[in-house]
Amino acid sequence: MSEFVPFRFNVVLFAENQDEPLCQGRFSEVTGLEVSMDAHTIREGGRNWGEHQRSGLSTFAPVVLKRGVTEINDLWSWFDVTTKGANYGYRLQGEIRVLGNPTATDDGSLQENAVLVWQLADVLPTKFKGPDLSSTANQVAVEEVTLVHEGLELTRPGGAGNA
Repeated sequence: MSEFVPFRFNVVLFAENQDEPLCQGRFSEVTGLEVSMDAHTIREGGRNWGEHQRSGLSTFAPVVLKRGVTEINDLWSWFDVTTKGANYGYRLQGEIRVLGNPTATDDGSLQENAVLVWQLADVLPTKFKGPDLSSTANQVAVEEVTLVHEGLELTRPGGAGNA
């Protein structure tokens, strides 16, 4: 039987060549895991049945993290430093871990299992949206964070190779 886990996506952001994460959080929804490529067509004289198709420039959609919680204000601090940095954006490397159902360990505790890991290269925050503040509402800490990046790769945890 599947267990409902409200924050199914664990996002970890770290500086290049660093093991300790600088920013992390759990989110209910992640959108924008998308890559598109513009194909170049080449016409050849005497080839009347079609054009040659060649690969072109790849572009990456912004990744939007929605309805999340973090332990500290690290995502806000990163966004704040980036926007006040005089046109210098502090880029991080990122992982979005898609969590499966937790499994029980020998001592009875639950261990989380990552089923897939999306790796993002040179991540930069472009939008931060906090929740509406209301004393009667049960809101999460971060409503939405938009990230742009320069590369996307899907891997399987445990060294099973690329998907």
